[in-house]
Amino acid sequence: MSSSPIDRIRDIINPGDALGEVLFGLIMALTLTVGSRLVVKEEGLDAQELIAATIGCNVAWGIIDAVLFILGTTFYRSRRLRLFRQIKAAGSETAALKMLAKEFPIEEAPFSAKAADADALYRSLLTLACRADPVKTSLAKSDLFAALAVFALVSATAIPAVIPFLLIDSAHLALRTSNLFLIMLLFVTGYAWAKFSGGRPFYAGMTMTGLGLLLVAIAIALGG
Repeated sequence: MSSSPIDRIRDIINPGDALGEVLFGLIMALTLTVGSRLVVKEEGLDAQELIAATIGCNVAWGIIDAVLFILGTTFYRSRRLRLFRQIKAAGSETAALKMLAKEFPIEEAPFSAKAADADALYRSLLTLACRADPVKTSLAKSDLFAALAVFALVSATAIPAVIPFLLIDSAHLALRTSNLFLIMLLFVTGYAWAKFSGGRPFYAGMTMTGLGLLLVAIAIALGG
């Protein structure tokens, strides 16, 4: 049975990370389009320039986010490899267990556990670590695909921002339509995030919309 497009995306990038990239792209596009309304009375609204600026900004940040994703993945794996080597080189079992407890604090887990259960978990991890040999892992093809997905998601969020300018002759009406469309997408992103994480969709959608608009306001106020 063939997998759906959503399943293919999940195989490439974590849905939570994907929604985070979409949110970032929407905020970038909103910052440009909402910010443009502040200078429209003084300089006039040039739809073509706004389209180019919105697409260019999101594409640029898509590239930056993709590079940061690669760097973050490399750092994470190097850190895990370093921890593995430190555990192997630990002078005692107690020291190794302390390293594991510090790296994987059981109190941050989404469940309650007794001290004996936590100790059993760390001892199991220690047994696995002692039986294996540290292997340096390099970037895989899947990591590059994930980075491309990051770039595509951030860049693609510029599309709903510029579509109204291509369909509506009035630049001012197109700008208002673009802003409304992006705000609706903020709600949809929050709604989808809650559906994925098991939260309350409507509440998350409203929260994401409010948070997104607040971040846009801060970015504009600071000249972003």
